[in-house]
Amino acid sequence: MTVRRAEKKDTPRIQQLLWQVEQVHHRIRPDLFRDGGRKYTDAQLADILADDARPVLAAVDENDRLLGYAFCKFVEYRDDNIMQDRRTLHLDDLCVDETLRGQHIGRALFEAVRDYARAHGCRDLTLNVWTGNDAARRFYESCGFRPRKVCMDYEL
Repeated sequence: MTVRRAEKKDTPRIQQLLWQVEQVHHRIRPDLFRDGGRKYTDAQLADILADDARPVLAAVDENDRLLGYAFCKFVEYRDDNIMQDRRTLHLDDLCVDETLRGQHIGRALFEAVRDYARAHGCRDLTLNVWTGNDAARRFYESCGFRPRKVCMDYEL
C-alpha cells in the first residue's frame, strides 16, 4: 500500500467512500444528515482535487485501487487579535472502506497527513469527530489526538 495525492480518476471510488461516511453520520444524527445525501457533486470534488489548499490523500493498493482517503485543508492565522500566528492542517474527513478496516490503512493515512503537514510548515493537525462516532474517536485518540474544544448544540 502507498499513499499519494488523490486524482480525478479516483472520483468514483471516493464517492463510494463518502457515501459510507454519510451513512455513519446519518445513523448518529438523522436530524442533521439526510439519508443518501452526497457531500460533493463530481464537479465539486474535481475542484477540491485540483486545489493545493485542500489536499486529498489516497491510500491505494498495488493495483492503484483506492482503499481510503483523507480530505484536508490548510487553516492559517496571521495577525489575529487573539490567536497566535499558526498554520494548521485540518483533517476534514478520513475514511477507510468499511470492508478493509483493521488493516492499518487508517494509520498509514494519518501518518501521511502528519508528514504532509510537517512538510508544509504546519504546527498542528486538527479535526472534528461527531459524538456517537466512538470508533472514529478511539482511532484518533490512538493516533495521539486529544480534545481541544467541545461543540455543543441545543435543539429548539
